[in-house]
Amino acid sequence: MKVLIVGSGGREHVIAWKTAQSKKVSKIYCAPGNAGIGQIATCVDISAMEFDKLADFAQKESIDLTIVGMDDPLVGGIVDVFEKRNLRIFGPRKNAAILEGSKAFSKDLMKKYKIPTAAYEVFHDPHQAMEYLETSQYPIVLKADGLALGKGVLICNTKEEAQKGVKSLMMDKQFGDAGNQIVIEEFMVGREVSVLSFVDGKTIKIMSSAQDHKRALDNDQGLNTGGMGTFSPSPFYTKEVDEFCHKYVYQATVDALAKEGRPFIGIIFFGLMLTKDGIKVLEYNARFGDPEAQVVLPRMKNDLIEVVEACIDGRLSQIDLEFEDNAAVCVVLASEGYPVSYQKGYPIKGLKAFDHSEDTYIFHAGTTVSEGGEIVTNGGRVLGVTAKADTLPKARQKAYEAIQQVDFKGKYNRTDIGRSILEIE
Repeated sequence: MKVLIVGSGGREHVIAWKTAQSKKVSKIYCAPGNAGIGQIATCVDISAMEFDKLADFAQKESIDLTIVGMDDPLVGGIVDVFEKRNLRIFGPRKNAAILEGSKAFSKDLMKKYKIPTAAYEVFHDPHQAMEYLETSQYPIVLKADGLALGKGVLICNTKEEAQKGVKSLMMDKQFGDAGNQIVIEEFMVGREVSVLSFVDGKTIKIMSSAQDHKRALDNDQGLNTGGMGTFSPSPFYTKEVDEFCHKYVYQATVDALAKEGRPFIGIIFFGLMLTKDGIKVLEYNARFGDPEAQVVLPRMKNDLIEVVEACIDGRLSQIDLEFEDNAAVCVVLASEGYPVSYQKGYPIKGLKAFDHSEDTYIFHAGTTVSEGGEIVTNGGRVLGVTAKADTLPKARQKAYEAIQQVDFKGKYNRTDIGRSILEIE
């Protein structure tokens, strides 16, 4: 079969890499792709938001299955466009992707169906939001309602910080229309855990847990990013946490969406916070997390295409998800200055060192091929370096050794990805 993957980042690279391992697949395309994806798939110069052009391409090339990696096209309704043309596509329809597309919607859904989450209020008017801050407790969290590349969340320690945040999100439109309304939420303290899942509208199957590191700098300092590194599994995701979430979070979310007339088919990402007051849902995403997918999919034993087709056909209950009994750590190599401003076009050295490795992988996020045929930097997050080993500490050591072999001008990475693992060993 022929498969089209929509997107251009590290998540799409690992999806393409995993798809290439399927015996069912004869040809992979990716739109628009990147330099790394181009080594295992044919990259197509169509933007992820050009739905009709993508559907035209899928029809012309007789694509059997399209997998959407990114949030923007899902929230924008790419699945609806493809389904109207009877094209097979994996991902939630627009009315279900709102789970990620609107934080206010997801918070209201959790409140209505008693899914545990932080206390919150929604504001459309910046002046009312400012009034609310006068009597709030600090720290407090401000969230742009819409999509903001994982950066529309502000943790404010003081009233003055929060007031500046409201101005930035709602008045200055730092993230455009995503800040037309905001969620102001209580600040939760605890361990974060990410859990990815496959969903077929009725059944949900949980993948292995992971933990992302969102802040740009070591010790969780600096601005929020799309993710600077991750590890899987999380030692904090215990049997007790799993049992609680199966009972009160996972199936409850799938059932809630179905009851609202928004059946969800695709990937639900659960961002969990393990607080002293119990487990609470921090956020939902309607697709694979990035870089979480870069540590979860390499550990998955199943044929990805078989699982995806089971989701589309409503027979996920027949699939047993299996994961290797090991661990993976991903360290993101970013461009200096990310997530604010950074330079592009620098040659990347050392990539061939990983061509034949069985347990260390390079997933391209922001790369392209120069006119001279060199692979060069083309984004804020440039590469994800993933290593597998028997234990998390060993995988962490291997990942940090591996990043020393890759270099480009302005290369930057956090040095503490997964350090919390060592604290409990």
